[in-house]
Amino acid sequence: MDKKQKQILAVITILAFAILGLWGIDTGQTYYMVSEIKENPDGFEGNDINTMGAIKQGTLDVKPGNITFMLRDIEQPEKYIEVEYTGDLPPNLEEGKELSIEGKIDRQGNLKAEKIVMGCPSKYSE
Repeated sequence: MDKKQKQILAVITILAFAILGLWGIDTGQTYYMVSEIKENPDGFEGNDINTMGAIKQGTLDVKPGNITFMLRDIEQPEKYIEVEYTGDLPPNLEEGKELSIEGKIDRQGNLKAEKIVMGCPSKYSE
């Protein structure tokens, strides 16, 4: 195999690993600000959404099989949304900590969380 063929093979190998590495990653995932959800809760009702924020001080209530708290907007701290989660207790769940949430908005405008990840993605996508 000559040098040019080796280079082509190397490029193909790198591309194959890049494609396989990105397989299954949702690059279209949009994160909504809590303030956006609060401004138009009917527009989000019943839809799968992704949001992020911080747990408002004094609102975290952990009971067996049920966790509730207020999620505070990072950029507009006076805006918050009630979150209810029935899954396993995420590690390091504490008031004031930032987290990202996947879930649905119910008729009352509350977020029924299906997944909680401690820490926030680095930025919002549009």
